[in-house]
Amino acid sequence: MKFSESWLREHVNPDISCDALIAQLTMAGLEVDSVEPVANFEGVFVARIESLVPHPNADKLRVCQVSGGASGEIVQVVCGAPNARAGLMTAFAQVGATLPGGLNISQAKLRDVDSFGMLCGGDELGLNDDSSGLIELPDDAPVGQSLKEYFGLVDQMIEVDLTPNRGDCLSLQGLAREVGVLNKMMPVFVAVPAVAASSEQSFPVAITATSACSQYLGRVVSNVDVSQPSPTWLQEKLRRSGIRSIDAVVDVSNYVMLELGQPMHAFDLDTLSGGIDVRFATAAEKLVLLDGSAVDLKAETLLIADQNGPLAIAGIMGGEVSAVSAATKTIFLESAHFKPLALAGKAREYGLHTDASHRFERGVDTALPRVAMERATALLLEIVGGQAGPIVSAGDGATAVQAQITLRKSRLVQQLTLDIADDVIVDMLTRLGLSVSQLSEGEWLCGVPSWRFDMAIEADLIEEIARIYGYNNLPVATINMPLEIQPAAEITTALAEIRQLLVDRDYQEAITYSFVDPAVQDQVNPGVPGVVVANPISAEMAVMRTSLLPGLLGTIKYNLNRQQSRVRVFESGLRFTRDGKELVQTKMLAGAITGMRSHESWAAPAVEVDFYDIKGDVEATLKACQSLDSFVFAAAEHPALHPGQTLALLNRDGETFGYIGKLHPSVQQSLGLSQAVYVFELVLEEITEGQIPAFSEVSKYPAVRRDISLIVDKNISIAALLTSARSSAGAYLIDLKVFDVYEGKHLETNRKSIALGLTFQDKSRTLNDQEVNAAMNAVIKALEADHKANLRG
Repeated sequence: MKFSESWLREHVNPDISCDALIAQLTMAGLEVDSVEPVANFEGVFVARIESLVPHPNADKLRVCQVSGGASGEIVQVVCGAPNARAGLMTAFAQVGATLPGGLNISQAKLRDVDSFGMLCGGDELGLNDDSSGLIELPDDAPVGQSLKEYFGLVDQMIEVDLTPNRGDCLSLQGLAREVGVLNKMMPVFVAVPAVAASSEQSFPVAITATSACSQYLGRVVSNVDVSQPSPTWLQEKLRRSGIRSIDAVVDVSNYVMLELGQPMHAFDLDTLSGGIDVRFATAAEKLVLLDGSAVDLKAETLLIADQNGPLAIAGIMGGEVSAVSAATKTIFLESAHFKPLALAGKAREYGLHTDASHRFERGVDTALPRVAMERATALLLEIVGGQAGPIVSAGDGATAVQAQITLRKSRLVQQLTLDIADDVIVDMLTRLGLSVSQLSEGEWLCGVPSWRFDMAIEADLIEEIARIYGYNNLPVATINMPLEIQPAAEITTALAEIRQLLVDRDYQEAITYSFVDPAVQDQVNPGVPGVVVANPISAEMAVMRTSLLPGLLGTIKYNLNRQQSRVRVFESGLRFTRDGKELVQTKMLAGAITGMRSHESWAAPAVEVDFYDIKGDVEATLKACQSLDSFVFAAAEHPALHPGQTLALLNRDGETFGYIGKLHPSVQQSLGLSQAVYVFELVLEEITEGQIPAFSEVSKYPAVRRDISLIVDKNISIAALLTSARSSAGAYLIDLKVFDVYEGKHLETNRKSIALGLTFQDKSRTLNDQEVNAAMNAVIKALEADHKANLRG
């Protein structure tokens, strides 16, 4: 919201400087973004051209004798403006003056004639866009007066950055209320009496979309002369608010919007037919907007329409066909209240952002439409003339029900650690426009005014009191609350430790969006329906992720596309699935690697990562969590992973809680990944619960190792052999390992040789051969029975 200091001070004028006013607004939550002088020039005065003669060496230049500088002397100025003439009152920039853009005026010689200054046009001073000649001032303008003082340009343009809940301050009236409250002053607003109808002409209005529009007012103003320019004072107030003057009708609607906060629009009545209807758009409707762009209207778009079709997108922008032009003789003026939720985000859908949409999206006072209609009508009749018809309206016309909020002093003291006197509290609330009645000692019932639609609960009133009292005046209190330190479970590994481990293994942590592209998710995690987002940021972020891999693969692709061929990333976060109607959020840990095994170096060969690299990283993570021995790695299949290079992780109950594998080539290709990618994803809760380390006495007796070589079917996994051997070896087995695997000559087709080393030991005595042999025989029998293994001769 941009406004001029002088306009604000017309309504409320506290005895404080501009700097103090800016600080006051900022500390009250209305942050001031910028302050600029209204006029960016110095050393410019009202002057008279006393005489002029043609330039001796240039046909288009004239030599003028000008009076009106700071010294009062007559000086010579060379000027080429076509409207320069003797007796003209205009603007004169003397030697040493500065103009917008940093132009410094100095003595010059133009075609061998000295010039001591410059006669100025409005565009050269930044006052308007008129480049046709010099500024023409009234004959009674005081010669020698500073032009800034003459035009009242000793002023500041202030821009306030408002939070979305303070839509009431998107007007001079709203800002004046705030300044009045802060300075204990009552603002003075322009009286808006009803304009008596001087014509019977009217145009019917109706509201079909009652859920989006609560009130719509219209008025016909006939026999207008749109060619009449807006008064200088009105144009200047618009300019100082960052709005360009267009014509009297548009200027009046913009002025009322800035003054009161109510956006308005005017139609050329001769282009309308049947009557106005506020309704939602239907399929295949189109509209050419005021900016010349043609839009295909969406079904949920609120429209102002007549019997021939759409006229405007309600609360956003009018249509080109019904726009007021220089030929307009009769206008139809509208003023309405549109509900914020009905317009929220609609302007953005069409790539638009207007002053009207900015206000309606944040909320407009429900009591303003009629007041704004009367104010705009009076200004139009004054400027463009004509006769006003009666106001026609649709909707109940009632203002919103006044919210009633109970404020307890005990709660106020507890929240602010400040005991404010009762009469001060009541005074603050009253100055804010609330009606206050006392319910009991230290308890008040407060009625919220129609313009403060951001107040709904007790905390809102406490915030307002803190604001008005001054945040910088509130006491500073250290939070004092008895907190019991919760013991950390020794069995649980903290996520921070897992993160650090992966970083130590050359991974980088990524944080990706929980919203993902449904097409990508269907490839990475097919068969698991995603939770659809009701209001997605974009089509590529339309569902909640059921896996962390879409985000990580997107990160991999982003890096590969920027010539970063070696990438190792991980992420911890939530996945979102449904169990019936219930939303289930599960903490996950996922990672992805691609490229070379190590950084480029003369000392290390360039070897690409493979399946065992990422499997090793997962095993290291499980080992750090003291849970490696609690899980089983089993060959598995996953639709997004490469067959034969996929492992499932099974917990103690045999349930799958994670996968490791190479991304399937078809998925890799469809995602646009230029090289092989290996991934893992685990349920975090499963791996963080490990086993507490326990002391075990080291045996002083010798260990006995026996090796056996087995021939088994090629498809039997080593994990299955080890499980059978371990379960049958007895209590003395302390170590079991595979030390050789062989396939090839001297073995039958589809058979392989596996050599196992078994170590036996007891803590209380030396084992004898009979005990070890019995254990070995039990192992061999179990392997023969379970896997049809044969001892290799």
